[in-house]
Amino acid sequence: MRKLLPEEMGRATMDEFKKQQKLPLVVVLDSVRSMNNVGSVFRTCDAFGIETLYLCGITATPPHKEITKTALGATESVDWRYGKECVSVVQQLKNDGYKIYAVEQVDTSSMLTEFDFCKNDKYAVILGNEVFGVDDAVLALCDGAIEIPQVGTKHSLNVSVAAGVVLWECFRQKNRAAR
Repeated sequence: MRKLLPEEMGRATMDEFKKQQKLPLVVVLDSVRSMNNVGSVFRTCDAFGIETLYLCGITATPPHKEITKTALGATESVDWRYGKECVSVVQQLKNDGYKIYAVEQVDTSSMLTEFDFCKNDKYAVILGNEVFGVDDAVLALCDGAIEIPQVGTKHSLNVSVAAGVVLWECFRQKNRAAR
């Protein structure tokens, strides 16, 4: 066994990536305070070819050294936008036909292991502040909430880790449905 060299991985160039069909998924960061988390989410969005990343509220935007450090160039490949008010961004996405789901622990959440990302639907997933989660006013606009099953003693995952888990599952299901 040997590790593959970057040129052996068959990855798209920046131009090819910009032109390729994207996963019908939008990611919304609702006042995420850590720029390292923001950069990590950029990188994950690049890996799974998501449509757009929205940075809302106090979420920092590129260019910034702390974001760049973990994004490793993904701020250039991922289509991103800033929206001061997360409620306005989510309302617009809802008007545009996206199904809106918070990644949050609520009394009516669906476990990710049971959640079906329907192949013909467009989704927006919202990840919230590291301490307070998704804002209540934003939750009120959601079609539901997705919860990542956990069995440990802690009550949550880091927001960038949660993004990776949920985006992977959406990517897996949408690609399985496309076959």
